[in-house]
Amino acid sequence: AATPRLFSDIPSLNPTPFTMKVSAVVTALAFAAPAAAFAPNAFGARQATSLSAQETSRSDFLKQSLSAAAAFSLLAPQSASAAKYGSFGAGSPEVINPSDAVVDSDILASEPVQKALKGIKGYADSVKSMKATLAADGQADIGPTIRRDFEFSKLRSDLNAANEAFDEDTQRGTDRIVRIILQDITELETSNRQKPGVPRSERRLATMMAKLDKLEKAFGDYLAFV
Repeated sequence: AATPRLFSDIPSLNPTPFTMKVSAVVTALAFAAPAAAFAPNAFGARQATSLSAQETSRSDFLKQSLSAAAAFSLLAPQSASAAKYGSFGAGSPEVINPSDAVVDSDILASEPVQKALKGIKGYADSVKSMKATLAADGQADIGPTIRRDFEFSKLRSDLNAANEAFDEDTQRGTDRIVRIILQDITELETSNRQKPGVPRSERRLATMMAKLDKLEKAFGDYLAFV
């Protein structure tokens, strides 16, 4: 009769070091797969971080773009004035203190500069006259006065001539005042225009008076340098 074979006698079932290692690896993989499903996704985290950085970067870019657009909108009226009056006063920093001004006394006493200063004082007087006119009649048309007393080429010529008496650093201060003057005259003339038969509103009148106040101060600030 045949002798029954034990499990240890069957080669395929007899454990060896190799089969034990394979079994251990298979078991480890079996448990690792479900665990991986619950583990944080490193790639996903990196991707989310990258997207977040992109969103932040895009947000910063939009903020910078809006800031640039706002700055450009503020500079646009000055650009329009430059086209109308020339490039006089472009690229100047803040106004310096008039007490620190350096003035060439010989140039200041010259006939061209004295004539220009007389013209600038006349502009300041005209501003005061227009303020009085509007204070007496809020519907008064000051357009003819603006065009007569602030003729563009003469205004620019007077401001250029007077500026010759200052040194370069002082001119960087007076140039900014000049830009304010040129811009406000342009805006004042625009604000004065009314459609025939349409009365000037209180808001429009207040805007014009504010421009005249600003012009009066600008001319006073400029003349303080001399």
